[in-house]
Amino acid sequence: MSLFGFFRRRPPIRDIAALVDFIDQNAAFLAQKGIYEFARARAGHYSKVLFHEADFKRAAEIARWRAYPLGLAMVGEAVEAALRPFVGDERQKEIDALSTLVLSVFDRYPVPAALGAPTWAALREELVRQLALIGTHAPKRIKDIPERFAQDYCALMPIHEKLRESDHPTMRNYLRVTLCNIHDELVQRTDLSAMAALLCRTAEANADGVA
Repeated sequence: MSLFGFFRRRPPIRDIAALVDFIDQNAAFLAQKGIYEFARARAGHYSKVLFHEADFKRAAEIARWRAYPLGLAMVGEAVEAALRPFVGDERQKEIDALSTLVLSVFDRYPVPAALGAPTWAALREELVRQLALIGTHAPKRIKDIPERFAQDYCALMPIHEKLRESDHPTMRNYLRVTLCNIHDELVQRTDLSAMAALLCRTAEANADGVA
């Protein structure tokens, strides 16, 4: 990529496919960046050695796949928060359509070898549960969305538990800041009113298809 290409604005998010890609890419970024940055900070000067160790690679692979559904749940809720003001009385349609999209992102990936089918299925069930909770509570600020996920995310770090106990506030703040940045990018790149209408139409089409 050229220097000028680096500063080129990212394209607008105009359709469902682009929104799906946005959710996928940012959920992966949110989940993985914290894992490797945490390990790098904890290992200090030995991080290059650590990152080449087979045991660490295995642990990091497990951590990133287990963290990915958490990233999907957080990014999905942030997207819903951005669209909520534009759906009026059709919020449940929007939530249903968005939940279906988020689950379709999860289903893009085959069962990770590092986890196995039972664990991957259990993670999907938990993602379904988390998405269902979006419509059951008062609207949250974006920075508050990671609150219920932070402890589970911190527990996934591929470092001995005694070394990560004091890092929960740091990891929670990382999730907050990163998710706020993701939300801001979504707002900048998307006609939120048009996307909300498109999601509601998608929910109606899906309902008609089932019927």
